[in-house]
Amino acid sequence: MSQVNLPPITITAVDYDRLSWIATAGVNSQRYTVAEMLADELDRAMVAAPGSIRPDIVTMHSEVEYRDGVTGEVRRVTLVYPGEEDLDAGRISVLTHIGAALIGLSEGQSIEWEGPTGGRRELTVRRVRFQPERMAGLEI
Repeated sequence: MSQVNLPPITITAVDYDRLSWIATAGVNSQRYTVAEMLADELDRAMVAAPGSIRPDIVTMHSEVEYRDGVTGEVRRVTLVYPGEEDLDAGRISVLTHIGAALIGLSEGQSIEWEGPTGGRRELTVRRVRFQPERMAGLEI
């Protein structure tokens, strides 16, 4: 999978450290994996202290509303670590294509990438409804 449109992203230092470990542990295949997509996102991210991150940026455990640029569907999801996902509850793992695409984006930003079968995928962040990093003293 190759990414086509890469907007600037910001990730908290805590998320960066945890996600770097997850991405490195997940890269074990000969084809471009979601873990490699996540690693590429981390490589280009600006890293910020959790208390200084803007409230409109998608961080881990953020509840976010996005629009699928291919289908037009609007979804509300919570971005979680692997093992915390629950599709029925709208909790998607950062180790999915959509999860890796969402991390670090801010409201109004779009990202486009080529799926594993060659189809174009695109999403736009409409609103960050909840972001735990902005709550003083909260460690998630």
